[in-house]
Amino acid sequence: MSGVEHHVHYYVWYRVLAAPVEARRAITALQDDVAASTGIRGRVLVRRDDPATWMEIYENVSAPAQFETAMTAAVALHRAADFAHDRARHLETFVAPA
Repeated sequence: MSGVEHHVHYYVWYRVLAAPVEARRAITALQDDVAASTGIRGRVLVRRDDPATWMEIYENVSAPAQFETAMTAAVALHRAADFAHDRARHLETFVAPA
């Protein structure tokens, strides 16, 4: 890419196999903390054909290092990985094509 900084879009998906109400509370608290630290408000979707598969979406992140630090801290604080099957939260990042 050229020297232009592109906004990064974060997608985190995982399977919630138990305690969906508690998982939703934890993810809401996680997203509240991330928003307070970074100004980025995430949202949660569930897979249409498999409501146990959740996806957190964080768009237009202009300071990825700060965002990732805040996300890592919030995941630990709210024990978000505890709700994911095998504690696996899958992170993918995208940018607009050059």
